[in-house]
Amino acid sequence: MTTQPVVELTGITVEFPPVTALAGVDFRLYPGEIHALMGENGAGKSTLIKALTGVYQTSSGTIAVDGAERRFAGPGDARAHGISTVFQEVNLCGNLTVAENIMLGAAEPRLLGGLHWRSMRRQAARHLERMGLDIDPGSSLDSHSLAVQQLVAICRATVGDCKVLILDEPTSSLDADEVESLFAVMRRLRDDGVAILFVSHFLDQIYAVSDRMTVLRNGGLVGEWATADLPAGDLVKHMIGRSAQVLESVEREHDAVRPDSGEPRLQAIGLGRKGSIQPYDLEVYPGEVVGLAGLLGSGRTELARLLTGADRPDSGTTQVEGALRKLHTPRAAMARGIAYTSEDRKGEGIVDGLTVRENIVLAMQAERGWVRPLPRRQVDEVVAKYIEQLGIRPADPEALLRNLSGGNQQKVLLARWLATAPQLLVLDEPTRGIDVGAKAEIQKLVAELAGEGMSVIFISAELEEVLRLSHRIAVLRDRKVVATIDAEGTTTDQVVELIASGRTAEGDAA
Repeated sequence: MTTQPVVELTGITVEFPPVTALAGVDFRLYPGEIHALMGENGAGKSTLIKALTGVYQTSSGTIAVDGAERRFAGPGDARAHGISTVFQEVNLCGNLTVAENIMLGAAEPRLLGGLHWRSMRRQAARHLERMGLDIDPGSSLDSHSLAVQQLVAICRATVGDCKVLILDEPTSSLDADEVESLFAVMRRLRDDGVAILFVSHFLDQIYAVSDRMTVLRNGGLVGEWATADLPAGDLVKHMIGRSAQVLESVEREHDAVRPDSGEPRLQAIGLGRKGSIQPYDLEVYPGEVVGLAGLLGSGRTELARLLTGADRPDSGTTQVEGALRKLHTPRAAMARGIAYTSEDRKGEGIVDGLTVRENIVLAMQAERGWVRPLPRRQVDEVVAKYIEQLGIRPADPEALLRNLSGGNQQKVLLARWLATAPQLLVLDEPTRGIDVGAKAEIQKLVAELAGEGMSVIFISAELEEVLRLSHRIAVLRDRKVVATIDAEGTTTDQVVELIASGRTAEGDAA
């Protein structure tokens, strides 16, 4: 590691009156290192990145690149000085080729006033080879998996003189093998001298790939450590200001709660949809949390969408409280007390141009009808209740949702559906991309809701989370429910084996 940082931020303050998003934060990034930026949602990580890349202007403090003070006009200016950012959502053009995406915005080779396609593909191939990616530069980008598209985005970001690569939650939609491929690319770039700023909420990934880390909390700097010198328990404590035992309290509370017996609240019999998911049976009882476990693409989301009317089944039946019901639209499901939060929080959940207040009461108002506005007093009471109950920050009903962190946006989305008083809540990846503190709060809320008699279907790619919260687990493989098992006494290794083999512990095909 060289003695001079490639990037050094000193006393950075960013204000959105009356909120101070960053307060006098220092940060250093050296060439040839992978540096993790850690903190809860709302701690200031995204604000720090946006201050560095010119998206936000700072109220005070200095930014130095290679020892020279800089103040960028925007991400394009930052990239011109060697600082590139790759965000969680792949921001590429699926209808263009891999080569076109890699060279887009760079000095594309030209011939007779037009693009020199052959030269462009050759240049793109060299960039791909540098990163160890064996894909055809002439192929259409949308013909590749999300993981490959993410790597292409990184490849594009490193075209030219890339000194600093910022990766903001790049692994949230990748499976284990895809994450390892990404890490191999990151290590290769680090060894070439590129400084990598890595943001992730997966602690095991941070410890697997990062060299150093900086922790923020509530817009302030907590400290900077070598990764090897900071145990995971201490990291969590620094991030959330309290012990990691918060997760253990969720387990203790959940263990004390058992679902009611008797008639299922919801029962799916042979429910299926061609090309989506094979017919399945599923029962959910009052006060029960049923987890859905499986790899990406196993059919977890497809199962949930059939139950909640987001997709229409072409086989099977659904019973609610023992009565046959056709839940062919989300409105029909809502009328029967069934609420669904999509895994696509930005595309199918939040409305980021509306305020916190407007987002929370959106479903209530839809149920009532748009020509009959909710009374203002009722709106104020509902909004105040859930802002306090879920710890939404900032606690300002008039704040635009786009200005909240991902974890707080997720809390607002939960508040919207809880305000409708559902009997069954279907949560698809409610903790993906949020920090350990917010994750623990949402897990605790799920356990409390089940304890009060609500039924919950909980979907997560993290098996430990599914096991911690669920009473029973439906395991999916290749768009088929291969088994339904009791969570108590089951280990993650057993669930992994079941996902891999599609067979029960006794060896019978599920």
